[in-house]
Amino acid sequence: MTYKINELFETLQGEGSFTGQPSIFIRLQGCPVACSWCDTKHTWDIEVTDQVPAQTMLDKVAETTQWASFTTKEILSLFQQQNFRAKHVVITGGEPCMEDLTPLCNLLEQHGYSTQIETSGTFEVRTSDKCWVTVSPKVNMKGGYEVLASAMSRANEIKHPVATEQHVEDLKALLTKHQIIDTPIYLQPISQKKRATELAIETCIENNWRLSVQVHKYIGIE
Repeated sequence: MTYKINELFETLQGEGSFTGQPSIFIRLQGCPVACSWCDTKHTWDIEVTDQVPAQTMLDKVAETTQWASFTTKEILSLFQQQNFRAKHVVITGGEPCMEDLTPLCNLLEQHGYSTQIETSGTFEVRTSDKCWVTVSPKVNMKGGYEVLASAMSRANEIKHPVATEQHVEDLKALLTKHQIIDTPIYLQPISQKKRATELAIETCIENNWRLSVQVHKYIGIE
């Protein structure tokens, strides 16, 4: 099993339940969902001409469409080669659930890492039983994909980007449709806009939900 990786880096998780947790981020290439506010559009397309050697990908200092292919064992070896100290691994994208993540998560967990996936919920979540799944449901996006019932039911947390009242209504409709009751709900203001943040705060208080403010962007880290 191989994975197309756009970025691999160590930082702090800035969102959701693991905010502040030292983490290794694996950013996979490829996403057809096409969210208008996406801040990683360089990961959308998979072009053969963008494939580069592993070291070229690791040495990148700016966002590019370049990616490199790795097996599960090569990814584990990279952690050691890069002297990463974090023991929590976040697999994101792109849309990571376009791939079967079970082999990767199983191997990492066998070597003492905890794993987390950040997904739009528009693809089947294929992973280990222990993996923490963050579903950030994308409704009515340009790509035309539906949020899957199986993804919503597998979610350990739901983290929903908001900027307008419609985004809140979309989330409430999803929660009702899929009978989500006890899963922690986070609202995340889109692009840190003042009005979006105010709306998220008001809605969290009203519904006893939680706020996720992308701490990494406020403190200026990756």
